[in-house]
Amino acid sequence: MEPTPELINALYREEVLAARKQSPEQKLRLGGDLFDEMCERMRAGIRFQIPDADENRVEQILHERLELARRLEQVS
Repeated sequence: MEPTPELINALYREEVLAARKQSPEQKLRLGGDLFDEMCERMRAGIRFQIPDADENRVEQILHERLELARRLEQVS
């Protein structure tokens, strides 16, 4: 059973209202948590793309990709 557009909108609204109630400290912590999770997903993708890369190489590629993302963000 697919969720209805009304249900999706209601859930989104609840998320927004909950986010608005968070303190700045909570928002900052959650932002850090999201970044950490994104980095773990990127590491998993790197390991999938380059299975023979050791952990040092995975970290090096991760840092290169983050730097590229920063540069691309500055251009736009």
